Amino acid sequence: MNKQHKYLLYITTATILTSGCTKNFEDYNKNPYGASNDDLLPDYGLVVGQLKEAERSIYVYQPAWVTQLQQNLMGDVFGGYMMSPTPFRGNSNNMNYDLVDGWNLYALNPAYSSPEASVMAPLANVESITKTPAPDLYAMAKILKVEAMHRVSDIFGPIMYSKYKVRAEDGGYDYDSQQDAYSNFFKDLNEAITILTPLRTQKPTPTFVNADLVYKGDYGKWLQFANSLRLRLALRIVKADAAKAKTEGEAALANAGGLLSKADDNFSIDIGATVHPLNTISGAWGDIRMGAPMESILKGYNDPRLPKYFIPAVDSAVLHQFKGIRNGIDIDAKTRYQGYSALVDLPSKLQLMTAAEAWFLKAEAATRGWANAGTAKDDYESGITTSFTQYGLNASTYINDAVSTPAEYIDPKAITAGQNDIKTGSQWLSTITIKWNDADAFETKLERIITQKWICVFPDGQEAWSEFRRTGYPKLFPVVINNSAGKISTTVFVRRINIPPDEYLTNPKGVERAIKTLKGPDNGGTRLWWDVQ
Repeated sequence: MNKQHKYLLYITTATILTSGCTKNFEDYNKNPYGASNDDLLPDYGLVVGQLKEAERSIYVYQPAWVTQLQQNLMGDVFGGYMMSPTPFRGNSNNMNYDLVDGWNLYALNPAYSSPEASVMAPLANVESITKTPAPDLYAMAKILKVEAMHRVSDIFGPIMYSKYKVRAEDGGYDYDSQQDAYSNFFKDLNEAITILTPLRTQKPTPTFVNADLVYKGDYGKWLQFANSLRLRLALRIVKADAAKAKTEGEAALANAGGLLSKADDNFSIDIGATVHPLNTISGAWGDIRMGAPMESILKGYNDPRLPKYFIPAVDSAVLHQFKGIRNGIDIDAKTRYQGYSALVDLPSKLQLMTAAEAWFLKAEAATRGWANAGTAKDDYESGITTSFTQYGLNASTYINDAVSTPAEYIDPKAITAGQNDIKTGSQWLSTITIKWNDADAFETKLERIITQKWICVFPDGQEAWSEFRRTGYPKLFPVVINNSAGKISTTVFVRRINIPPDEYLTNPKGVERAIKTLKGPDNGGTRLWWDVQ
């Protein structure tokens, strides 16, 4: 077994106590390149390095065990995309709501500083010196910061954002409440959009090109991404602050730069020759497989994207079928489910937003009556078509399917009674069809939009989990075994991750103030600010 992989299995409390994001905070806030602002100014060479570091730290891709902890054994599973065949920790782990602090710490640490990654430290350095002399780099830093940190906030709630590096009078470091964090996300995006809008047709500076691991220096596409991200976050808060959501969403829709619209507009970070971490986790390690909801929805819809996402099972009980594993079940040994459907090998790009998602965002905005959103039907169908185009497929037949619905789920290797209760008539099995119908009620339209968006966002399980919590769609299957000791409801699902214990030890005053901004106790059953029932 890979040495780093063993670390996942044997991580201990001692490790937790030595790896917090606020421990040695002053060291984390220093320029990691050991350069002063004056050193950075001449040709911005080190600024390029810092921007690239931040881009590569949003979704940590190397080493793969960090990805496994940062997202795969959290968002990818909670979002319904995947499930592990491995009974980690005696089959008491995140997958059945015994949230593992030593794992979940890695959803927080890379955002601030860790041996593997850092977002806030390098971006703070870039922002501090580029606003006037290099506003394009400053705008990139702002956009990257929002993209990275909204993901962290959507896991934990309160985060260190606007007050990053600012010590409180009592010596602690303060968090923004999630509401304040989102307010600052919008401010930062607005500032970046204001800078990039007049630049959108201009030739980029060589420095911007060198720093850009996504669009190779295209100001117009960065502007489209910023607008699309703004619309994503506007809809994220629509139940918590409808007026703010509408204002921000309509601003995104009205901007002259537009949104992502074509498959080659996808915001995907190039990691060069490095193997995608999910290829290692699914292939070399055999630690992740298709989730049962993916099987139910894609097979029920006869979705041709299914073989673009997963490979047929090799287990004799389900040989050559596309077979997923239900979340939170009794697993006695890895060999029981390792032969179910693995992921296809992914290219060396970290996909964080698709143009298809942007079309579905527009479709929801149109359904809500927001200005400049177009028509919901056209947006919805464009979302499906754009996703199909991404995989070299034709969507014409699929779009007009008014009959197919998600399929029943049956596991022939189930151990626990009740594991195969996802049948017709079950509250967990959706009856939503594909074809758009303008006469449908709002909630039916929303389920249709979000279900198709969920399919196209794959494999970004963090975004899938966030949208499931916001909308309740697509309908996922509850865990069979719940090891949360009553902290997380089986039928309401996991809503967030608690702040890691080492933060309580290294920043007690700051954490004490942070948890007062939550709707309940600091555990996985408490809803986030934007997560309104």
